[in-house]
Amino acid sequence: MTVDDDRDFSEWLETDGLGGFASGTVCGQRTRRYHALLLVAEKPPAERVVLVNGIDVVVETPDGEYPISTQYYRGDVRSPDGGKRLESFSIDPWPTWRFEISEAVTIIQELFVPEGLPGVAMRWRVEGPRRGLALRVRPFLSGRDFHTLHHANSDFDSTTNRAAGSLSWQPYPDMPSIHAQANARLVEAPDWYYGFLYTAERERGLDDMEDLATPGEFHWDLNPQDAYLLLSANQPMSKLSGNEGLSAENCYAAIAQKERHRREQAGRETETVRSYIVKRGAGASVIAGYPWFGDWGRDTFIALRGLCLTSPDRLAIAHRILLLWSETVSQGMLPNRFPDRGDTPEYNAVDASLWYIVAVQESFDAHRREKRGLPHEETTRLLAAVNAILAGYTVGTRYGIRMEDDGLIAAGEPGVQLTWMDAKVGDWVVTPRIGKPVEIQALWINALAFASRYDRDRRVQLELAQASFTEKFWNEVDGYLHDIVDLDHVSGSVDAAFRPNQIFAAGGLPIALLDEEKCRRVVEAVEAQLLTPIGLRSLAPGHPDYKPRYQGDLRTRDAAYHQGTVWPWLMGPFVEAWLKAHGGSAAAKSQAKQRFLQPLQEHLQQAGLGHISEVADAEPPHTPRGCPFQAWSYGEYLRIKAMVQ
Repeated sequence: MTVDDDRDFSEWLETDGLGGFASGTVCGQRTRRYHALLLVAEKPPAERVVLVNGIDVVVETPDGEYPISTQYYRGDVRSPDGGKRLESFSIDPWPTWRFEISEAVTIIQELFVPEGLPGVAMRWRVEGPRRGLALRVRPFLSGRDFHTLHHANSDFDSTTNRAAGSLSWQPYPDMPSIHAQANARLVEAPDWYYGFLYTAERERGLDDMEDLATPGEFHWDLNPQDAYLLLSANQPMSKLSGNEGLSAENCYAAIAQKERHRREQAGRETETVRSYIVKRGAGASVIAGYPWFGDWGRDTFIALRGLCLTSPDRLAIAHRILLLWSETVSQGMLPNRFPDRGDTPEYNAVDASLWYIVAVQESFDAHRREKRGLPHEETTRLLAAVNAILAGYTVGTRYGIRMEDDGLIAAGEPGVQLTWMDAKVGDWVVTPRIGKPVEIQALWINALAFASRYDRDRRVQLELAQASFTEKFWNEVDGYLHDIVDLDHVSGSVDAAFRPNQIFAAGGLPIALLDEEKCRRVVEAVEAQLLTPIGLRSLAPGHPDYKPRYQGDLRTRDAAYHQGTVWPWLMGPFVEAWLKAHGGSAAAKSQAKQRFLQPLQEHLQQAGLGHISEVADAEPPHTPRGCPFQAWSYGEYLRIKAMVQ
């Protein structure tokens, strides 16, 4: 992409498949506490720490010095301001910047994170005459949890340790060591740089300044060769990559050749999918979103439907993920998330377990379509998890989750958020949704329909639940579904707020719970009130709680999170239901491709480059917000692509 504005704050992402990543903005200015070059997971994919936050880069020429990095400090001071020399930027095959130094000289800066390694590889090369050119790079170090900020202190150890072919630092005893390999000399000059200001944190009402330490500067003479810098955690990159004994430039060349080949073979779409798949123990999981989410159950099972089950080449990954999570069933529930630190998972979602069953069903169906058999023992494990979930929900489990006499699932207690609309500030649950939420019934009935393939006793439950749903949820006066019935566990009370959750009962899951006419009416109503170019609003305009913008401090944002804010991932179930309502014809698919897929494809060039954002404002211009790299958003985009082919 050609950069016309030196303040392009679109973001790039490189991941290591272990939970670690490097990220930043196109213009080079770090705007988040999560923007870093070396950010690694100590216990993949959790316990993530920032080791190297960024770098200052200066090109020396016979005509003077030219910074090509950008820093932003307190007082709104931008120094240096290398972004103004940025000519173009590309994420393929990895983040690459072209800086115009003069009419004759261009410096190309590139970096990538190798798959499976906690490190980052960087290179600076010259186009044009090299005579008199030199490069200086100053790394900024911390050693902190990736959610926190770092401040100058006397405990930081700035000692440079030198070994054959590498340098290292151990900022704090309880942090990983930082290793550097370069075809340069380090001029040691330990110092602190104070007051880096992160504008995205300021906009979110969070702490926004930190101090970083530097050990000195790397110096290169660019006349004979390009500049290479390899940064890694705990061991030198050459050792981590199996290239021990190679120089920095040769190690870079070996890693880059392997990485380039892998990415070219995979293609951009598969590479984006790969960024969300992470190692967890002997299995795999899904990071819900970058930069701040970990692997969440609900997000994992929703996301893998598009990330993995839309491609025959990725079915094995989906299977590994489902097998890993099958081992975590407790009292019929799967974890909502694994914490950033510690091993105890959090069981506080009513829908995560039911989404798991949907994913298992679609995995079985995908394997069957591809005529790929699954090992009997593994199939047995997955079905055992499904049965344990259904049994737990039938007899009752945590937080009042239970099947009632009408065959439907009731859930919820005061002070607990159990559905995907899970915003909570202190003791305030913004959308508690206690009772029988509509999408939970849709998921439950779909789960029973799948289980009835293998267990006839589930057929009785299925028929009862289906009949009760039809009787209780349909709002004939308005022509759509109630969001919750038996609200607060009071029989007959309802919440009729117009929300997108009803789309799951009207064709947004494998089995629709309504007849064709009612499905059509729901789809039309959702299209009229909730549809935006990049997703569905979470609440219809006109409702007293509707919020047009998702911005401000934490409380203000969470108050808007599910009260109008647009969610791109909901476009997947909407398009699925829309196509069913329009007969699934070639003409309908063509129309859906133009109306619903194309805006999402355009969004790939905004915010998180190559990805789909977590949320957006409810009102035009629907500014992207939240995580710029969201797994279920991208997964549902891929599902839409598959639907409209």
